[in-house]
Amino acid sequence: MGTKKNFVLDTNVILHDYNCIRNFQENDIYLPIVVLEELDKFKKGNEQINFNAREFVRELDAITDDSLFSKGASLGEGLGRLFVMTGSIQSEHVKTSFSENIPDHQILAVADYLEQKYPRTKTILVTKDVNLRMKARSIGVLCEDYITDKVINVDIFEKSNEVFDDIDPALIDRIYSSKEGLDIAEFDFKDILRPNECFVLKSDRNSVLARYNPFTHTINRVGKSKNYGIEPRNAEQSFAFEVLDDPEIKLVALTGKAGTGKTLLALAAALSKLTDYKQILLARPIVSLSNKDIGFLPGDAQEKVAPYMQPLFDNLNVIKHQFAGNSPEVKRLEDMQKSDQLVIEALAFIRGRSLSDTYCIIDEAQNLTPHEIKTIITRAGEGTKMVFTGDIQQIDQPYLDSQSNGLVYMIDRMKDQNIFAHINLLKGERSHLSELASNLM
Repeated sequence: MGTKKNFVLDTNVILHDYNCIRNFQENDIYLPIVVLEELDKFKKGNEQINFNAREFVRELDAITDDSLFSKGASLGEGLGRLFVMTGSIQSEHVKTSFSENIPDHQILAVADYLEQKYPRTKTILVTKDVNLRMKARSIGVLCEDYITDKVINVDIFEKSNEVFDDIDPALIDRIYSSKEGLDIAEFDFKDILRPNECFVLKSDRNSVLARYNPFTHTINRVGKSKNYGIEPRNAEQSFAFEVLDDPEIKLVALTGKAGTGKTLLALAAALSKLTDYKQILLARPIVSLSNKDIGFLPGDAQEKVAPYMQPLFDNLNVIKHQFAGNSPEVKRLEDMQKSDQLVIEALAFIRGRSLSDTYCIIDEAQNLTPHEIKTIITRAGEGTKMVFTGDIQQIDQPYLDSQSNGLVYMIDRMKDQNIFAHINLLKGERSHLSELASNLM
């Protein structure tokens, strides 16, 4: 146990994780009154941050006692106390450096005030706002990001599948000829494989795409299967179809830059499994442009979100164009949309919906918080498969980054589970121009 500290929380930390006050161990937590006022503005709405605001206020109500504004309210055994800082707290440091009286500066003033009042106790401002952290440092206030759910090692997102060289060619021949696969004990690298990991085996005369199947403890050949008119164009895409098509794997993560085919592969795999699921659900979070809420857009709810959903319809059209316009496959897709067997919509609209016997694809999952992803996964009923796709280098949420977004968090927590698989796609297949832009710009 280290020296006790004081932590001042910014609003964005609470909106990111409404349980955050349980994650500071024995240290005391201070909430500037302006944080509660800001939370009040977020209570109405259907987005996850609105839910988080409401849940935190309920949590606060449950632990509130008369000493919350004086001695602080106990957060429980092994935890510190929670204080709400009321009134207009002044800080000469803040006033001299930042004349504008905005919430950020009021929060900063509380941190500086506590530092002056308790010089023997470290006071740390916790915020996910990079600009506010810079301001804090400029006046000597200690600050940090909220790192409880940050993933330290993100190297796996920079590399493709493993390639094992110098394999006995006879062993590769046996993988080709065996339907059941070969026992993992026959391979020297058995101890470093994760469940459902896909890789390439090479000898001096042959090679094979393979996967470790944790259910049978075997190494199996990965074929180049075709799904609803879409064929894999490289080994990575073959690996993606392998895990997307396996009903034993209930949770899949597909990561990669724009143009690698993540969403298209997931949708094609889902469509090829129509008889196994009652519904295919394709959704993505809405990330408002230029910090404006979609409420400023004209039209009803569906019309407001339509531009955000267009990339999903574009993927569906790519699949439709694999067939003639009057083909049974295209008619089937249109019938599915009319009967709600195939649903494409904003993620906010599926809250509370039953997800039993559903092939559920969540696109742009890098823009979700860890808590949001947990909320979605925990709604999965019997017979449901969940696929999350995203590019961790293209995050549009201001308080998420490549280490704290929900997609990398899920992959890090689930990587050793038998029902989970992760495929990282590096090779762009959209066009040469798209590939150049992703690499050079």
